[in-house]
Amino acid sequence: MSIESGFFNIAELAATLPEHAETMLTDLRLTDETAASCRIFRVHRPAPAHYHTSCDEYLYVVTGRAEIEIEGQAPRQIGPGELVFFKKRTIHATPKIFEHPFTVLAIDTPRRPPEDVHFVNPEDGTPETFIRTQE
Repeated sequence: MSIESGFFNIAELAATLPEHAETMLTDLRLTDETAASCRIFRVHRPAPAHYHTSCDEYLYVVTGRAEIEIEGQAPRQIGPGELVFFKKRTIHATPKIFEHPFTVLAIDTPRRPPEDVHFVNPEDGTPETFIRTQE
């Protein structure tokens, strides 16, 4: 998806994400450029420790509350209005969701392909069980 410019109503788009899913997350890609991708995602259940090899991540919490663990830092509860940043290959997890729906606006630099998720414990999941992109 390549666009020259666009306007996105994040609250309206976040409301289109399903309440429940078989995958841990569901996302909706807003832009999908080589330099960066922008997505909204909803976390349906805790996401175990994992990392991405292709991108740095900026995560802005839109709704809900959850605990996030980022390698080398103490676990922290995050909620609406908070921005989290970490570099590629940084192990991170969302082990607890305190308030649903937990919805996040994500900017990945450069673009993160959907299959780029690597679980610390491979038995925890696969890219297919981790995230489903909403059409």
